[in-house]
Formats: sequence, C-alpha cells, structure tokens
Amino acid sequence: MAHWYSQTVDTVSASLTNHRSHYTLLAVAGVSLSVGFLLRALLSDQHPEGAVLHSPLATVRSAANSKAHPLPLDVLPGARDVQTPYGSVRVYEWGPEDGRKVLLVHGITTPCISLGGLAHALVDQRCRVMLFDLFGRGYSDCPPDLPQDERLFATQIFLALSSSPISWTGTGSGKFCLVGYSLGGGIAASFASFFPELLSALVLLAPAGLIRDSHISFSTRFLYSGGLPNRLLKFLSGRRLRAGPLSGPNPQHRKLHTSDVVAEEQPSTGNALAQELSRSYPHVTVPGAVSWQVNEHSGFVHAFVSSMRHGPILAQRQRASWERLGTHLSKQQNLSPEQRGSNGLSKEKVIVMCGETDPIIIQKELHEDVAAVLGDDVIFKSFSAGHEFPSTKYHDVAQIVSEILS
Repeated sequence: MAHWYSQTVDTVSASLTNHRSHYTLLAVAGVSLSVGFLLRALLSDQHPEGAVLHSPLATVRSAANSKAHPLPLDVLPGARDVQTPYGSVRVYEWGPEDGRKVLLVHGITTPCISLGGLAHALVDQRCRVMLFDLFGRGYSDCPPDLPQDERLFATQIFLALSSSPISWTGTGSGKFCLVGYSLGGGIAASFASFFPELLSALVLLAPAGLIRDSHISFSTRFLYSGGLPNRLLKFLSGRRLRAGPLSGPNPQHRKLHTSDVVAEEQPSTGNALAQELSRSYPHVTVPGAVSWQVNEHSGFVHAFVSSMRHGPILAQRQRASWERLGTHLSKQQNLSPEQRGSNGLSKEKVIVMCGETDPIIIQKELHEDVAAVLGDDVIFKSFSAGHEFPSTKYHDVAQIVSEILS
C-alpha cells in the first residue's frame, strides 16, 4: 500500500512538472511571437497597393510667399503636373516646337532643377527640352509599394513624354535625344537598350550603371543589400541625408559611402553661387533645393533608399542592359547610313562625358568599362571638374550635345 501510494505521488508530481514545463514553453512562445509581431510592426514598411507619398506641391501652392522658395513652382518654364496611376509627376517643357527634342533625366538626390542650366543652354541652341522630377523628388509624388528600378523609371519616361502637347515618339515626330546624369545616366542607358529606335542620340553624363562593386564601402553595401528592415534603413538613411553633405570632394579610388552620393551631386558653395539654373529665379541652387526636398518631401527618403537598392547603379546589377545596348550598336555598324537613320541609335550618336576628378565615376574605369560593352567607337569627353559638372559646365555640355545632334 505504501509502495503504491509513493508511486502515485511520484506520478502526479511528474505530471504536474511536465504540465508546468509545457505551460512555460507556451508562455515563452507566446511572448516571443508577440515580440516578433511588435518588431515587425515597428520595423516593417509595407504600404498598401496603390499607395502614394505626396510631394509638398499642395503646401507650396498655399504658401504666402512662394517666390522666395528654394524651389518655386514655376522655377522653369512650361511647368505641368501630370496625374498618373503612380501619383502626380512634375514635368517642364519649353523651346521651339520644331526644334530638336532633348529629354533630360537627373540624379538620385537632386530634383531636375540640377539640369536647369543645361536645359536653358540647349534652348538657346534652338532645342525643345523636357525635364521631369523622378518619383519622390522635387514635385513628383512617390509610389512606395513599387521598387525604383529600370521598369518604373522607363514607365515614368513614357508618362512624361505622353503628356506633351507635341509628339515625341509617334510617326512623323522624329526621334529625341536622351540625356542622363548620374543615376539618370543608368536610367538612360537602360531605356536606350530597350527602345533604341526612339532615340536620335544618347548622352551619358557621369553615368551610373557600371560602378564597380569593389568601390562600394562595406557599410553601404550592407545597408542596401536588403538585409535591414526598410523602416530601420529609412531611419538611418534619412538621418544621414538630413545632415547634408558633410565633406567636400573625396579622393578617387576611395571606398564610397552614402555621404559621398549626397555630397558629389552638389557643387561647392562658390560654384553653387555661380550657377544660373533658373533664369526666373537666380537665387535657386542645387544645395538649397536638395535641403528643402530632404526635409519636406514625404517620399524622398523612400525614393533614395529604393533607388540605392534596386536602381541602375552598380555594374553587377545593370551590366545586362549595357550589353543589350552594345549588341544593338554593333548590329547598326553593319547597316548603311540610310538604314541606320531609320533603325535607331548608332555608335556615332552615343557620347559619354565625365569629370576628371570625379570620385564616384572614375574616368579611366568608365572609359574601359563602356568600351568593353559598347565598343571603342563611342565618343568620350571629359571636364576639369568633379561629379557635379553638368550643373556647373552646362554651356560646354550643351555645345557638345548640339554638335552631336546636328
């Protein structure tokens, strides 16, 4: 009897111990699950399909003194806001309607005003110009549920072109020259690789898309590799972007950081003051417009982060587009001059420009890498300047573009 009682007590005790362990494990699992959901809610950055992060357009429209604004609404001629499924897109277009058509695409951190001086200089050469703010920059909204990759950028180009009162791509409209700067250069090369028959010329100004991975710092590669949750990445990137360019030009062959991207698209203080990006508002500068944009545009940080992650920047991500373009150009060489003209872009109408002291797009490496994918016949021009040369040497750049078009 005593033996049976002892066994029963032991059995009950063991059962209670097992139940306690089971409940403890359930409690730990429940807490872990709750913490996981909480962290996911805090760190994830998911947006519903079709969501839009709006530009500061409405706020600036209602402001009392918009003329002194860092980026006035009519900073360039021919402003219009195009309503699209991706949000509103700000477009500027002016110049003679029968002039040679030139579309300009700006860089990753600047609104399109950075190419305003070049656009004015091209109109002086009797060109018809069009510029637009990339999604999340200037006065263009940002679709946060879509990656900023070559597909989205090509779509935006067509949205801008189709909003024109004159035909840029239809039968009898002729072709247009596509000019891309920095990130815009990578966008332009990608677009040209898919739609070479639409272009009369391709001008790449310090183009992204062939930057060698070895030049990117470990911290920048880690940040934008996709390993960090979007909300945390946006917080870190936003804090860095709002700090502004903390340094001047960096030496070539140095590992590149996010801060270099911010700094190198902006001219030094002296060069910024010498700019004339807007003939209506001489006070407008790239640093002033970028500072306003970083602090006031709800979609800018997302646009920057998404472009760094998905955009046509690194060679390993974009080489296929350049090789596709190179294949088209090689085929063109076997055609007669008459056939080339009707079949689209050819090598003698592709020109690449860069700054001799650019620490992001290294002149020697750019020459080697472009020649490897597009051939040795592509025209190269260089300037005694850094990465910002399109916003400071715009008269010289416009002259070269005009010559290649004529």
